[in-house]
Amino acid sequence: MEKASELVFIPSAGMGHLVSAVEMARLLVARHDRLFITVFIMKLPFDSKGTESYIASLEASPVSPRVNFITLPKVPTIDKHMSPNSFRNQFIESHKTHVKNAVAELTESESDSRPRLAGFIIDMFCTTMIDVADEFGVPTYMFFTSPAAFLGLLFNLQRIRDVYNKEVSDFKDSDAELALPTFVNSVPAKVLPSVLLDKDGAKAILGYAKRFRETKGILVNTFMELESHALDSLSDGEIPPLYPVGPILNLKSDDSQSGSEQAQQKSDVLEWLDDQPPSSVVFLCFGSMGSFGEDQVREIAWGLERSGLRFLWSLRQSPPKETVASPSDYSDPKAVLPEGFLDRTVGIGKVIGWAPQVAILAHPAIGGFVSHCGWNSTLESLWFGVPVATWPMYAEQQLNAFELVRELGLAVEINMEYRRDFYGESPKVVKAEEIERGIREVMVQDSDLRKRVKEMSEKSKKALMDGGSSHSSLGHFLDQIFL
Repeated sequence: MEKASELVFIPSAGMGHLVSAVEMARLLVARHDRLFITVFIMKLPFDSKGTESYIASLEASPVSPRVNFITLPKVPTIDKHMSPNSFRNQFIESHKTHVKNAVAELTESESDSRPRLAGFIIDMFCTTMIDVADEFGVPTYMFFTSPAAFLGLLFNLQRIRDVYNKEVSDFKDSDAELALPTFVNSVPAKVLPSVLLDKDGAKAILGYAKRFRETKGILVNTFMELESHALDSLSDGEIPPLYPVGPILNLKSDDSQSGSEQAQQKSDVLEWLDDQPPSSVVFLCFGSMGSFGEDQVREIAWGLERSGLRFLWSLRQSPPKETVASPSDYSDPKAVLPEGFLDRTVGIGKVIGWAPQVAILAHPAIGGFVSHCGWNSTLESLWFGVPVATWPMYAEQQLNAFELVRELGLAVEINMEYRRDFYGESPKVVKAEEIERGIREVMVQDSDLRKRVKEMSEKSKKALMDGGSSHSSLGHFLDQIFL
């Protein structure tokens, strides 16, 4: 009988990274009955209710008998006021000893009945863990939770920096457009991720990219039919083999992350949607870290009211200034909304806090999605065939918005250059007119955009079916593990 194998997963602590990694683990063990996976969980030093409840749900109800979860000891308190790159690096680096000890415990109990350690699968921010894998003499693979086009951008910019000594941060505030192999169109410097436009940030991120090249393979949460150009341009043999295995989605995420209070919120929201006509409601939601200042909140309210369209708005309160923390629900949203807004829109709109995003996008009443363009949210919207109006905020979201609008024709633009810093501050306020225009455009029925999104929805589902592009790609990866 074939010897059982075990993979160690090391995801980042952020919700988008952790959920995707767990779904990846679930998919892998479902595909091979001799595969075991242990997922190491790093807990953030600040309060994040969504992440905490999700971790608790994993511990209470494992996704599979062959997927094990180990919550690593909390690291010493890290200054929450340091720069985001320093914070991330110090947080992950400080877990290195804990990972080494946990893997040693796994391998010490190795016997004829114990699976052999076959490798590490790390997140893009966890490249320092390659050193630990090397100590145990096993290969490292990466699970990349962003699009292939962004992966290609990192490889390209890292090579330009190291070979030609050209700093990408030089393009800050530039009108330059860059010719990049993973994009058909030239990419405006204004949509490059904020971290790349900061010298220290670019040094950190491109340092990760350099280490990506040390891995034995890269699993990417995308599919060939969505990013064929980017994936083709990355198959030149100069980087590790790519395995497009997406879309990897947690379509039950709302249930696993919700307590009794959120379960009631979910029920209320879905009951309200049940009373709305098909494809009539625009949904506004900006991810687990998405929040706005009061000036921007008022502009959104005015844009919605002037559009006259039905809406469901997930409105979250920003954490205290200069603090790294997750947004929270307002005790009373009237405090930040224009006077009388809730009364004037009572028949057509609903303002909520936390949103059961998957359940909402799946509802037939939803006709459009105003989104921050996080990659998980993007893949969810495509899965359910809901067109997006792009409002990126941080990370690689500006680039995702550019890819969706200009490269793929699968979204409309509200504002592609909006960005906020690590603490939620933004120097720009998107005006109500811009918001109203984008909302109206994404809600046009029978548009070419809507047809293209529906077609991509079907392709996303077929990619995962037996014989589909992602199904086959995952099979090729498993062949490497069980060589």
